[in-house]
Amino acid sequence: MGSRYDRALTIFSPDGHLFQVEYAMEAVRKGSSVVGIRGKKCVVLGVEKYAAAKLQDTRTVKKIAKLDSHIMLAFAGLNADARVLVNRARVECQSYRLTVEDAPTVEYISRWVAGTQQRYTQRGGVRPFGVSMLIAGFDPDGRPQLFKTEPSGAYSSWKAATTGKGDKTIREFLESAYEPDMENEQAIKMAVRALLDVADGGAKNIEVVVLTADKPDEVLSEERLEQL
Repeated sequence: MGSRYDRALTIFSPDGHLFQVEYAMEAVRKGSSVVGIRGKKCVVLGVEKYAAAKLQDTRTVKKIAKLDSHIMLAFAGLNADARVLVNRARVECQSYRLTVEDAPTVEYISRWVAGTQQRYTQRGGVRPFGVSMLIAGFDPDGRPQLFKTEPSGAYSSWKAATTGKGDKTIREFLESAYEPDMENEQAIKMAVRALLDVADGGAKNIEVVVLTADKPDEVLSEERLEQL
């Protein structure tokens, strides 16, 4: 069935599928594991790091990016597609500040990113972005927020979310272990445990960032991750 209807992005199959969008979701499932957890006063983003080549500068391979002073994201999927979306989202954040004279909310920039992804599912001559993002940050009132976007252009708010490789395993763990209004340390430990369930190589192959409203974002050291 797929071979007849996956040639063009804009053609639905008789059973309602857009196969190119589904193939983009499959590219996400083959990407690095990503987890996001919203605590009482923090948001924790964690990603699995693949082993870099011996001569590669690891500083140039990042799965977590900063969009604005109070917003960060982690992604699973194609690095090049994510780079394009991240750069566009950064420009949109600055444009919003210039136009509105206020910082964009996490919901606004998540909706904007999802809208950009959706536009690439509805026109000929393009392909969907093969990337899913967890966007985290704080609203002006200091409330932590966590949103997830998908290649289809769908987006939604989450208390704890995952995407990428092993997402089913991590989601089952999050559903069983999540508690409302977790303190920072509890949320961090939960994110680390979720990633260690699927990551090869232990703590040295994961990266965790903690966002709090009143402090700069903190990248946890490998020594701290080993302790957790």
